[in-house]
Amino acid sequence: MIRHICLLILISLFSSLALAAGEVYVLRLDDEIGSRTWRYTREALNEAETRGADMVLVHLNTYGGSVVHADSIRTALLNHPGKVVAFVDNNAASAGALIALACDTVYMRRGASMGAATVVNGADGAAMPDKYQSYMRAMMRATAEHHGKYRDESDSLRWRRDPLIAEAMVDTRVVVPGLIDSTRVLTFTPDEAVKWHYAEGKAESISEVMSRLGVADYTIKEYAPTWLDHLIGFFTNPAVQAVLIMIIVGGIYMELHSPGVGFPSAAAIIAAVLYFLPLYISGIASSWIILIFVAGIILVVLEMFVVPGFGITGIAGISCICIALILGLIEHYTFSLTHVDTSSLWSSLAIFVAGVLLAVGAIWYLTSSHGPKWLRRHTDLTLTQQVKDGYIGVDMTPSYYVGFEGVAVTDMRPAGKVQIGNDEFDAVAVLGFVNAGTRVKVVKYENAQIYVKEL
Repeated sequence: MIRHICLLILISLFSSLALAAGEVYVLRLDDEIGSRTWRYTREALNEAETRGADMVLVHLNTYGGSVVHADSIRTALLNHPGKVVAFVDNNAASAGALIALACDTVYMRRGASMGAATVVNGADGAAMPDKYQSYMRAMMRATAEHHGKYRDESDSLRWRRDPLIAEAMVDTRVVVPGLIDSTRVLTFTPDEAVKWHYAEGKAESISEVMSRLGVADYTIKEYAPTWLDHLIGFFTNPAVQAVLIMIIVGGIYMELHSPGVGFPSAAAIIAAVLYFLPLYISGIASSWIILIFVAGIILVVLEMFVVPGFGITGIAGISCICIALILGLIEHYTFSLTHVDTSSLWSSLAIFVAGVLLAVGAIWYLTSSHGPKWLRRHTDLTLTQQVKDGYIGVDMTPSYYVGFEGVAVTDMRPAGKVQIGNDEFDAVAVLGFVNAGTRVKVVKYENAQIYVKEL
C-alpha cells in the first residue's frame, strides 16, 4: 500500500514538473509584415533565447505584408531551439499564414481565419505572375514539410501539416479532395484548421492557450520595442529607403552639376547616414559595404576637384555608391554573398530603382522653371539686367534697315545723319566722305551703329 502511495506521489510530482513551462515569451505581430516586424522578431527571439524562456508565443493578428520579411521571420521561427506556439487572434492572412505555419503549434480564436497566401501587387492587389506564386508555393510547402510525419491509427505515415494544403493557400489550381476545388484560394476557419491538422485547437486568450497546452505554472514576459527599435523600423521601411536613395543620388548629381553649392551635398550626407546607420545597427549591412560607399564618395570628390574631366575615377565612384546602396538592403553577416537568395536581390534592386526614378523626377522638377528660385539661383543664370539697376539697354531697331537705301542728310566725314524713309539715324560712312543729298545704302549694323556706303 505504501509503495502505491509513493508511486502516486512520484507520478504527481513528475506530472507537475512536466506541466510547468517556466517563462513564456510573447511576441505580438499585429502590424503589416515588413522590416519593422522582422526586426522585432529577431530581437524577441534573441532575448527569449538569452533569458532561457521555455516557450515563445507569437500573438498573430495581421493581414500580411512583405514576402521577403515574412520569409525571414519564418526561417527564424523554424530555427528557434525552443517551442514556438502561434495564437491567431482574428487574422493570419497571406504572409501571416506563412508565419503561423512555421510555428510548432497553432491555436485560433473563434471567428479567426488563416490562409489566402497568394502573392499580390501592392499597388492594386492583383495577383503577381506565376514566377512569384511558384516561389511562394515552394516556401509554404517546405514550411509544412518541416513539421514532419506521424503514424496514424493504421500505422501509416502521414504529414503532420499536409504540404498540398499549404499550396492551396497560394494557388487556385491546387485541388484538395474534400476541402477545396480549383476555383478558390484556401482560407481556413478555426474548425476547418483543426479538422485538417493545421491548428491544434481553439482558444480565446493566451491563458486559454496555456491551459489547452496543459501548462499550469508559468510567467509571461512580453517583448516591448524601444524608441530605438521604432526609429530603426521607420528608416528600414522600403518606402523610406527609396526616398533616402533619392536624396543621396539627387544630392550627388546636383553637386556634380554645380560644385560648391553645399546644400545638395549636405542633404546627401545626412541621407546616407540615415540610410546606412539603421542597417548597420540591425546587423543587416556589414561594415565592408559602408566602406565601399565611402570609397565611392571619395572617388567622386576626386573627380570633381582633382582629376580633370569625367572618366574612370567618376565612373568607379558612382559604381561603388550604387553597389553599396543595393547590397546594403541585403542581410550580410560575413563577406560572403553565397547566402543571398534571388527574392532578396530583386527586392533590393526594386527599392534602388524606385529611389533612382524618384531622384530623376525630383532633379527635373527642381532644375526646371517650375522649381524653387532659391535652388535655381545657385545652378542657373536667373538674373536680369534692369535699367533701374544702372544697366543701359541698346535699341536694336536700326538693325532692321540693313540693305535699305536712303539719303545723306548731312555731310558724313565719316559720321553724320541719314534719312531712310521717314526716319533719321546716326550713321557712319564705311569708305571716304559722303556729301549731303547723296544716295546711300545701309550695309551693316554693328556696335549699336548703322554703316552706309555711297551708291
